[in-house]
Amino acid sequence: MLTGSRPTLAVDVVLLTVRDRALEVLLTRRREEPWRDHWTLPGSLVRVDEPLDAAAHRALQDKAGLAGVYLEQLHTFGAVDRDPRARVVSVAHYALVDHGRAAAAAPAEDARWFSVAEIEALPMGFDHAEIVGHAVARIRARLEHVPIAFQLLPEAFTLSELQRVYEVILGRHLDKRNFRAKMLASGLLALAPGRRVAVGRPARLYRFLARGEMGLAFGERRSDRPTSKAMGSA
Repeated sequence: MLTGSRPTLAVDVVLLTVRDRALEVLLTRRREEPWRDHWTLPGSLVRVDEPLDAAAHRALQDKAGLAGVYLEQLHTFGAVDRDPRARVVSVAHYALVDHGRAAAAAPAEDARWFSVAEIEALPMGFDHAEIVGHAVARIRARLEHVPIAFQLLPEAFTLSELQRVYEVILGRHLDKRNFRAKMLASGLLALAPGRRVAVGRPARLYRFLARGEMGLAFGERRSDRPTSKAMGSA
């Protein structure tokens, strides 16, 4: 229970995935006041002996049934009246997960995935609609500089799947030829075994090169990636 005159520290997490051609966020329905029956982000109060990122991962485990997902600190939200019960300062984070992992997880009973486009029409609690907006703006801004799109893909993916993730995040169509040329020249990709069988010719599979393989200051997506292979044509 939130009482007392001292501020309380919390975390809220914007967990995002891409399904089909939509950017989706996990929300939970509140069962108590304030904001009963409103939709809110997975979150938790921070324990006295707990790092902020550990509290955020714990909230994801409890509400989304997910562990070990890509997580970054987003922004601190500290409006005096953001929680009517007490002064609560939230350190918001955003997390990214590919849809396959999200679909296989076992989220809490009161949790549900929504398209980000639906947020404006939903009854949202606290300032969580604003937090979602900040998270979407952040990943759009970072997309050109940090390869975060790979966090929204399975281990092996086609160039078409990669382009779809970029288009969903940016909210616009990208020229197929230019996108493929840019990605293949980026040094971020290596061929993966096998091909994806779909309509038409089977598509080649690629994987993201981890930090140790590229020598770049990008966080690794997995710790068990195979060694690099020579790139081929698209």
